[in-house]
Amino acid sequence: MDAFLTSAALVALAEIGDKTQLLSFVLAARLRKPGAIILGIFVATLLNHALAGSVGVWLAALISPPLLPWVTGLLFIGFGLWALHPDSLDDDPRLHRAGAFVTSAIVFFIAEMGDKTQLATVVLGARFEALAPVVLGTTLGMLAANIPAVLVGEALAQKLPMKGIRYAAAGLFIATGLVTIFGIPGTVQ
Repeated sequence: MDAFLTSAALVALAEIGDKTQLLSFVLAARLRKPGAIILGIFVATLLNHALAGSVGVWLAALISPPLLPWVTGLLFIGFGLWALHPDSLDDDPRLHRAGAFVTSAIVFFIAEMGDKTQLATVVLGARFEALAPVVLGTTLGMLAANIPAVLVGEALAQKLPMKGIRYAAAGLFIATGLVTIFGIPGTVQ
């Protein structure tokens, strides 16, 4: 349950203001098919994060157990610092002939490649060595951040305190990194 909840919370916060959330706004404005867009985001995220989580679990098996908390902890701290940098969307998605679902799934899958939430999924997979809870958690976190973006669109983005959300996400990543390395203060490891 820790893997699922941690994964969902980290990705939901990290996704706010991320390029894939901005992509959700663009898809909603251009395609105007919220159900198909949300389904495309779900499928793309599930596939992308299953791949990323699998890589994380595989890497955890390669890294020696005493070194793993340091590697994953430092990566979480790095993601925290990365979360402080606002993302922007450079390209305008083109409508695929197959429609809004296929366009959303393809564009979202590609946009998520190398993104901080995909890389965080790799690290979460390595940290927890539990593929299903991590992938389900990161997918839920992604949907929690992007469904409102699709449904409400640009008006929501203008009202959210993006800087504060970035700082909260950064703090959560850094705290997770420190807990991964040093444990929870006051508990026996």
